[in-house]
Amino acid sequence: MPAGRSTRLYGHGERGMLSLPPEGEGMAAERATGRYIAVEGPIGVGKTALARRLATEFGSQLLLEQGEENPFLRRFYEDPGKYAFQTQLFFLLERYRQQRTLGQLDLFSQGTVADYLFARDVIFAQLNLNPDEFGLYQQIYQLLDRQLPRPDLVVYLEARPEVLLRHLRKRDRDYERGITPEYLGRLTEAFRNFFHHYTEAPLLVVNCSDIDFVEHGGDLADLIKEIRGMRQGVQHYIPLGSR
Repeated sequence: MPAGRSTRLYGHGERGMLSLPPEGEGMAAERATGRYIAVEGPIGVGKTALARRLATEFGSQLLLEQGEENPFLRRFYEDPGKYAFQTQLFFLLERYRQQRTLGQLDLFSQGTVADYLFARDVIFAQLNLNPDEFGLYQQIYQLLDRQLPRPDLVVYLEARPEVLLRHLRKRDRDYERGITPEYLGRLTEAFRNFFHHYTEAPLLVVNCSDIDFVEHGGDLADLIKEIRGMRQGVQHYIPLGSR
C-alpha cells in the first residue's frame, strides 16, 4: 500500500431519485463519460453525501436508493420476525426497478454515480432472514441480478462502528434510534466480509473513520485522484487524515 496517500435492522439512504447535474458543473474535459460508479458501505458511513459530490465532479447522473417509502419498514421495526421478508423483498424489487429503468433509458452514456450497489441486498438478507426465507430470496435475487449491468467501479467506504453510531445520532432519524453499537458491529463485519470476496468490478476500499468528505475539500480532492487513477483489481486507500 503506497505511503502518503493523502437485533435485525435495515439501513437505507435518502428517498430514491435520479437527477441530472447542474449545467456547467463538473470537470467537463475529464468527465467519466459512460462510467458507472457505485458507492457502498454500512449505514451512516456517508454514501449519499459522497455520491452527490462525485456526480457533480464527473458531470454524471445521480442515482439515490429508495428507503423511506418502504411500506413495511416501520412495521418491521415493531415486529422483525413477521415483516423481515416483506421489507427485504420491497428493497430488492425497488432497487431492481431503478436499475432497469436506468439501463433502458441509456443514461449510462453520460455516466452514473449511485449511492448503492444492487448486491448490497444480499448482506441485509443474510442478517435479517431465516434460512427458508433466505433460500427463496436468493432464487429471486439471482433471477434479477443477471439482468443488470455491473459497475465500472465500486467505492466501498468503511468506518469503525462508533463512528457510524455518531453519524446516526447526528442525523437523528426516528427509525434509526434503536440501532445499537452491537448491531453496527455485526453489520460492519458483514460488509467487510462481503467485499473481501467481491470480484464483480474494480474495488476501491476507503478508510473514512477519521476524515470528512463533506466538510473538508482536501479529503474529497485526494479521493477523486484515487478514483481517476483506479483501473482493475482491488485497491486500499488510507487517507492521510486516517493515519
